[in-house]
Amino acid sequence: MKNFMEKAFRLYNNEWALVTAGPVDNFNTMTISWGGLGTLWNRPVATVYVKPIRYTHGFMDANDYFTVSFYDEQHKEALAYLGSHSGKDEDKVATAGFTPVTVGESTTFAQAKITLLCKKVYRQDMTVETMPQFAIDRYYTDEEPHTIFIGEVVDIIEG
Repeated sequence: MKNFMEKAFRLYNNEWALVTAGPVDNFNTMTISWGGLGTLWNRPVATVYVKPIRYTHGFMDANDYFTVSFYDEQHKEALAYLGSHSGKDEDKVATAGFTPVTVGESTTFAQAKITLLCKKVYRQDMTVETMPQFAIDRYYTDEEPHTIFIGEVVDIIEG
């Protein structure tokens, strides 16, 4: 049980992931370290959090599907790059050395060890009125809060 719990919580927080929305000819991706896996309405779901200021946010809103993809340790530097540069300003995916691949109605990358294809089932803007003060002080003094996106996991693609 302990090993399972450690691995489940490490997926996003320590190993990071990419959330990607849009078809391979018009997508954006960003590194995420907040998210979750679980069950909602008797369906397997993945939850991700994206700030409205992020370029990817518009792609999340505009598309019905998104992917959450996980990578081996050797790709940590590329994930750091993808999380610190905007796809609005450059082809950051090419610079990071990743290869976009179509999966269902969305995009993942050939380098992914696991990709979750998700159909968006819920979207909600977080509000500071319902947050603990420590979260406001740490994450939301200069920027709007995250938007919560929940997607039903409709496919899991390995390697």
